[in-house]
Amino acid sequence: MIPDEKKQGAKKQANRATEIVAHEAALFISREASKDSLITVVHAQSVSHGDRILVFVSVFPVEKAPAALAFLNRQREAFSDHLKKNARLRLPRVDFLLDTGEQH
Repeated sequence: MIPDEKKQGAKKQANRATEIVAHEAALFISREASKDSLITVVHAQSVSHGDRILVFVSVFPVEKAPAALAFLNRQREAFSDHLKKNARLRLPRVDFLLDTGEQH
């Protein structure tokens, strides 16, 4: 295999893993989060060659954002267990962040 093809294959695999994590995060949040606020997965981004995935969320109402992020950080291990059961991929470290782009 040519080196450029290897890079493209690895990038495609990382993108697919990112899509899977974003989808599973949305399912997990809809099932586990309280109805006090609306938490929506906006997008995910792979960093460190797929070893870490950042999941960006929006929260409505905005005043509930700190509580929502605290909830997601507390549930990180439960989400990891959810991924083990529902996604066949090498488990990355997942961090949840607030997507502030929608607010501006």
